[in-house]
Amino acid sequence: MQEQQTAAAAPRPMPSSSRMVASYITDVEKLLEAQCWDEALCEAYDLPRIAVALTDPTLHSSGEQQVTWCQRWIHPGEEDDESDGLDYATVRRTVCEHLESHPARGHLSVPARALRRLRMSRHVRTTPRGFFHQSHGTETPEAGRTAQICTALVEAARRWYARSACHDTVVQANLARLAVLR
Repeated sequence: MQEQQTAAAAPRPMPSSSRMVASYITDVEKLLEAQCWDEALCEAYDLPRIAVALTDPTLHSSGEQQVTWCQRWIHPGEEDDESDGLDYATVRRTVCEHLESHPARGHLSVPARALRRLRMSRHVRTTPRGFFHQSHGTETPEAGRTAQICTALVEAARRWYARSACHDTVVQANLARLAVLR
């Protein structure tokens, strides 16, 4: 009985922050601000690949796992109000369709390019600050849709890291491994 009380009274470890993850997300936001729509979308589409790979001890990821990640994490947060203009159901469906159309969908593989990009972002020293998309009336509907997809994926990645990954020993070990790779 006393052992149960001791275990229950033990404080939960403090969440860690990851400069790699924060910098990667900031890079996506900077691409959006610079209106580099294709590059931002490519980097944002890698967020589910990265998240799933980081949760696996061997850094493997499959299309099905990525779709499951999207279904779990792409949604309005409690802090989001309905007036933000994002149609999360449509964005989630679009991202899942993109992931399902990938040629290696059913195969476990290491998303090497995405993880290399994540690893390289650890050298960036800027602090994450959030992206506030403001339409200037000059962007195309396609650019607006791209900005919505990227914004929803960035929010999902932040939510995933804050609520799950920062407490996950496998994720933290993988981030540490990636940090020391040369």
